[in-house]
Amino acid sequence: MMATTATTATVATTATTATVARAFHLTTGLRVTVTVFLCAWLLLAAFPLLWILVMSFKLPVDAFAPNPLTVLFGPQTQAAAGGLTPIAALVTVACIWLAVRWRPVARAWRGTVAQVLKPLPRMLAATLAWLTVFIAAPLVLVTVAWMLVQTAESLLAFAPAFDWLARPFIGFTLQHYHAVWVGNEFYRQFINSALITFGVVLVSLTIGTTAGYALARARSSLAFWILIIALVFRALPHSVLVSGYLPPFIDYGLYGKHIAVVIVLAAINQPFTIWMLRSFFANIPAELDEAAMVDGCSPFQAFWRVIMPVMWPGVITTGLFSFLLAYNDYLVTALLLDGPSMTMVPSITQYFNRETTMTDQVEAVAAAVSITAPLFLLVMIFQKQLVSGLVQGAVKG
Repeated sequence: MMATTATTATVATTATTATVARAFHLTTGLRVTVTVFLCAWLLLAAFPLLWILVMSFKLPVDAFAPNPLTVLFGPQTQAAAGGLTPIAALVTVACIWLAVRWRPVARAWRGTVAQVLKPLPRMLAATLAWLTVFIAAPLVLVTVAWMLVQTAESLLAFAPAFDWLARPFIGFTLQHYHAVWVGNEFYRQFINSALITFGVVLVSLTIGTTAGYALARARSSLAFWILIIALVFRALPHSVLVSGYLPPFIDYGLYGKHIAVVIVLAAINQPFTIWMLRSFFANIPAELDEAAMVDGCSPFQAFWRVIMPVMWPGVITTGLFSFLLAYNDYLVTALLLDGPSMTMVPSITQYFNRETTMTDQVEAVAAAVSITAPLFLLVMIFQKQLVSGLVQGAVKG
């Protein structure tokens, strides 16, 4: 009797699973529709980014050629400035693959450096170890790749059967990037953007984590009204906030300073940060706080040692959105900063406004590509935490 009941339950479970699988099975028409929309999105969004990337490595005569194959292979660029050899292309693809699969290598690198820095304080050693992963490791990879390409091309030049591997087949030049970063000193705008972005992210996460935690654990109606007021404040136009801050900034000499932009962007971003982090904290059971305090932790220790380690995906996700707000801002930085302290995004506008020759246009394209590259790098590095944080925050609001 019991065996018959178990068999019936198994059959029922199998039938239910099959029904659910059929319910989520995409029909042929739906698959075709999804594929068409994805291809259209790639054509409209991804293709222009890749195309300006190709243009930035060509001389103007190739970059603005009417024939797409001329833009891609750049014969005039190859004749005048050299190009990319097959062996260099293979090494580049290998470096890109290593960058995509960087996690195990980065973890091993960080562990080795952490052992070397073990006599230092724990927080300082961890910070230095991660800095080597993000700064020293890429430099070592690029240096080794460059030496490998140079050595391979030198050896292949003496092999008549394989010397084609050392001959350029795609025109390639870095002169526009050199003109932007060295000739026009674009690195100054990069440093300004890095300082402002770091300041906005630091202030937003510091206030957002504490406020979000308090509002997620609050049981009074005051917390609800604080969230509503923050939402209304977030909906205000940015120009209104800038005009309100402008008189005191001028009176106290903050106009044109990085701290002024950090204050305004943090004020603009703070409501979103609080709302987002509050939703993440709401997903963590309050019993976890209570268990930590029963074990002897103070409320702050429970927050810092127990809740925050669980919250890292949400903090990274929120920090990335704060980074994007500060990094891509144009209005606030253009209104509050002058020439020497300008960030990269307003400077790009100046590049495109002052272009008078085809060379200036390609340099403007190279500057635009330089701005886009760090965004792809950040998303690639934190993709796992970003997806985990978005899923975690979507479960409960």
